[in-house]
Amino acid sequence: MVATVQPSLIQGTLQAPASKSSMQRACAAALLSNGASVIRNPGVSNDDLAALDVIRVLGARIVNHDSDGITIESSGVQPIASSMNCGEAGLGLRMFAPIAALSDKQITINGSGSLLKRPMHFFDEIFPALGISIQSRNGYLPLQIQGPLRPADIEIDGSLSSQFLTGLLMAYAASGTHDASIKVRDLKSKPYIDLTLQVMKDFGVTVEHENYEVFHFKARTEKGFKPAVYTVEGDWSGGAFLLVAGAIAGPVSVKGLSLASTQADKAIMEALHRCGAIISTDNDRIDIRPATLKAFEFDATDCPDLFPPLVALAAYCKGDTLIRGTSRLTHKESNRALTLQEEFGKMGLTIDLEGDTMKVHGGKGLSGAVVHSRHDHRIAMACAVAALRATGNTAIEVAEAIDKSYPRFYEDLQSLGAVVSLREESGK
Repeated sequence: MVATVQPSLIQGTLQAPASKSSMQRACAAALLSNGASVIRNPGVSNDDLAALDVIRVLGARIVNHDSDGITIESSGVQPIASSMNCGEAGLGLRMFAPIAALSDKQITINGSGSLLKRPMHFFDEIFPALGISIQSRNGYLPLQIQGPLRPADIEIDGSLSSQFLTGLLMAYAASGTHDASIKVRDLKSKPYIDLTLQVMKDFGVTVEHENYEVFHFKARTEKGFKPAVYTVEGDWSGGAFLLVAGAIAGPVSVKGLSLASTQADKAIMEALHRCGAIISTDNDRIDIRPATLKAFEFDATDCPDLFPPLVALAAYCKGDTLIRGTSRLTHKESNRALTLQEEFGKMGLTIDLEGDTMKVHGGKGLSGAVVHSRHDHRIAMACAVAALRATGNTAIEVAEAIDKSYPRFYEDLQSLGAVVSLREESGK
């Protein structure tokens, strides 16, 4: 599909999409609980739907799914099939692999699209120490595993992704068979671990840790996770694009984003303040409108998903914006640092990559162009937002990549007055 975005001024109020980070963790916690849990404000993205499919395979039952939420009944991990597919969800794969290994059944784990190209050597290195047999395609999908997982004292590298740690924390807590600790070196994205710990707490499990460097677990006889009624937060990752759109082409009001959230991408507010956007907050509503925007400095090491909206924002900020943390972008849906440089380059934006820093030469205007999402949802959304103030129309190829996290994104832009047209690509 090709989405063509015309230069547009936008105005109105939108509800932020549901957080897939929150939704997927809640699905895992419901699976690990003994009884019926309710997930309210459930997400509808491809990653969310993949998580629901995975917990079905691992033994959970979806007994109700309507506007009031999803009711999930579970007796723990009891696989009903020998294979599961995580779609393109990196979190889903990294979180559910150790959870699936709580069972003693052999399970093949697969995925699709870009997930097939993302390295999973972590499991080859760690799983044998936990009593899990594993075979992979030289560190890539598919994985064939067989538990049961036995918690042990291990040390892991937290620099590649916090998602591996999320899965281990949940699996250790659900197992409860041994006293054990997980030591973590160089943990990135600590806010995502805060989100994991908060979801676990909402489902009755509290994990003790020493400054995120050592996590402790005690053997026990009773069940760890308990059924809960859980409301999925609004998504700061998707909401960031709406807020940036408001800053460059608004005014826009975004509802449903909690300023008390542990989501890492809440840090977009800091960037918007630094560049001079006019922002006000009222309960769960954020109002934002354009101003004379200036270049800023920002460290996105702990929130790498913000790079695409930050680049769209920096394009309209006068001067050179410096964004640190590009080393976190190599193993995303695309190599996002190079992808942002190349796709925004087509629109006339110069981006320099220097070590771990991205320098965006902004404030000179963008030109409409034909760009490509690279099958990356955040690249598609960043180009669409930037196109709102470009000179001429921008055509985004493989625009349907947004379905991974925010299926209603183009419709929501249209509801604000943006001129967006969609058509199937030729030959399809």
